[in-house]
Amino acid sequence: MRDVIVFSGSAHQPLARQICDHLGVPLSDVDIARFSNDCLQAQLLVNCRQRDVFIVQPLVPPTQEHLMELLMMIDAARGASAAHVTAVIPHYAYARSDKKDASRISLGGRLVADMLVTAGADRVITMALHAPQVHGFFSCPVDHLTAIGALAEHFRGRDLTDHVVVSPDLGNAKNATLFARLLGLSVAAGNKQRLADDRVIIDSIVGDVAGKRAIVLDDEIATGGSMIELLDKLAEAGSPGAAVVCTHGLFAGPAVDRLNRHPLITEVVSTDTVPAPSGLERHVVVSVADLFAEAIARIHAGESVSSLFDGVDPRHAPPQLKLPF
Repeated sequence: MRDVIVFSGSAHQPLARQICDHLGVPLSDVDIARFSNDCLQAQLLVNCRQRDVFIVQPLVPPTQEHLMELLMMIDAARGASAAHVTAVIPHYAYARSDKKDASRISLGGRLVADMLVTAGADRVITMALHAPQVHGFFSCPVDHLTAIGALAEHFRGRDLTDHVVVSPDLGNAKNATLFARLLGLSVAAGNKQRLADDRVIIDSIVGDVAGKRAIVLDDEIATGGSMIELLDKLAEAGSPGAAVVCTHGLFAGPAVDRLNRHPLITEVVSTDTVPAPSGLERHVVVSVADLFAEAIARIHAGESVSSLFDGVDPRHAPPQLKLPF
């Protein structure tokens, strides 16, 4: 069987190291240099010829810098005669640019997908796309993983009497419903209207939250504007406390300060798809490195990734099988 070679850009090397620890392979070295004219250059420092190459790089700020690193590493692997090149993108930031909701607007989600394939990516592994239809923007196979099972596992074993799962908006209600089923809880949702990237209005809560502690589930938290708006509505509706849960904890701009100051929050739970912020209180990080490692192992062995979830919902529960690697 071909060797597995794992590289990482500069976006989130601790996650890449954890993935390698689960796989039992070393994290291979990359030299990323910058010329005097500000152009980047990427050199892979391990032989890739006829190997399965996996490049780990979430698209986190500075997003354009990390995207360019990823494209150059993919191109370098293809030029080095790698057998297969897989881009492991735990957070695909451009998934938010998925539709033409204004005149003459770009579709960044599709453009970046095309760039990755043009650079030489044979496959993409990602997690919790902000808009699931972005999966269809790629002209190469995409393994779309989920952290909902791992996040639900964080709450199992607790007394969840008088708890309710809450979605910030009706668009995320399907995921919230599946999360609630894993915990045996009811579900509610906010009625949200987005005015700008960092401005939203939630005018009501659909569902019963009075006297119930909320577990608020979202795919990502950026500035925290939607979350704070929802928490304020929950407090008005009589909820005594809330755990804030998300896959991608970006916590950009004023998010950390906003979340630290809100009196309703009992804990903030996110995964390690992106680097953890500094200064966020009551923050718990749930690792998904094992999920990415298992997906890599199965792709390398030519096995089904979906069989990770045999016997349960194929998208929304923790893996039931482990493949010897």
